Amino acid sequence: METGVLTYTCGTLVPHTSRPSSTPSLSRFINSQSSKCSAIYGESLRLSPKSQSRRTAKVGAGKSSSTITRCEIGDSLEEFLTKATPDKNLIRLLVSMGEALRTISFKVRTASCGGTACVNSFGDEQLAVDILANQLLFEALRYSHFCKYACSEEVPELQDMGGPVEGGFSVAFDPLDGSSIVDTNFTVGTIFGVWPGDKLTGVTGGDQVAAAMGIYGPRTTYVLALKDLPGTHEFLLLDEGKWQHVKDTTEIGEGKMFSPGNLRATSDNPDYAKLIDYYVKEKYTLRYTGGMVPDVNQIIVKEKGIFTNVTSPSAKAKLRLLFEVAPLGLLVEKAGGYSSDGKQSVLDKVISTLDERTQVAYGSKNEIIRFEETLYGSSRLKAGTPLAAAV
Repeated sequence: METGVLTYTCGTLVPHTSRPSSTPSLSRFINSQSSKCSAIYGESLRLSPKSQSRRTAKVGAGKSSSTITRCEIGDSLEEFLTKATPDKNLIRLLVSMGEALRTISFKVRTASCGGTACVNSFGDEQLAVDILANQLLFEALRYSHFCKYACSEEVPELQDMGGPVEGGFSVAFDPLDGSSIVDTNFTVGTIFGVWPGDKLTGVTGGDQVAAAMGIYGPRTTYVLALKDLPGTHEFLLLDEGKWQHVKDTTEIGEGKMFSPGNLRATSDNPDYAKLIDYYVKEKYTLRYTGGMVPDVNQIIVKEKGIFTNVTSPSAKAKLRLLFEVAPLGLLVEKAGGYSSDGKQSVLDKVISTLDERTQVAYGSKNEIIRFEETLYGSSRLKAGTPLAAAV
């Protein structure tokens, strides 16, 4: 679809509004440069040789392989997905979720968060915009027609969305991760994972067919990974309401940037305290917002760094494997990075209950090796001497 504003099939999801507060001169410039959006958001996005994903197939016996699809920077979300996967049911679900993310972004920008709070079924305080995001995502999944079950961190029971088991999907999501920092105007986001069929327990993160996050910051982005497509792909919400493909990430390199969550655990976890001391001593740059979505997203965008959230006897695990850890694990690992609970990839962990929680680290290979060696004395990724500091 190449229409100016994408309209969701259920008209209640996305208000059909005019452009928000663009000046006439800027609007004319954007319209006249619609084929050159990189002029506004960075020419390097279009010119980078890493910014294309290809899928090839043999065209016949004795003939060389040829490209049958090509996902390019500048594609709309629909164009990208049509090239990236033959599964039309999955395409419809992911497009429907994109419409919900667009509406949530608008609501987050315009929400009044002063003192209006609710409580979810876990007893965590949540702001009113959490409830709205939760409702919008359930509605999007219901009207996609291909979601069988959905489950939310705020409503941690399976909800029947009416879709088929065969050819359908089950989706778990955190509607607004970081809701406690909405009122301070920090970046927050949505996380979701997509599993085939009708099961969200007894499965692993590696069984996901797709995972994504919506990031609501100075820009609104939709970061998406498909199990059978290389890379993790970023889409930017343009002024006219269209998602445009602006970046691919296929490699997480080494770099001195760290985001240390749950630092209170250092008081009675000496190994975690040792790891944090190492980052400080080696002059790593601290980049921590208090929101898991922006902290993990920066690893993908910057293509370097380490995020940690470690437990201790007095600081128990808070991050939920189904709603947060596994989907972000797929995004990071498809981007060329690694994940760990200290001993294994989080994508290998079997999700036994909807509320299962875990510690986690995401980052480059060497940083995950260091994380595992420091906390547990060895790493499944590399045996031998401890690593030197990243360059």
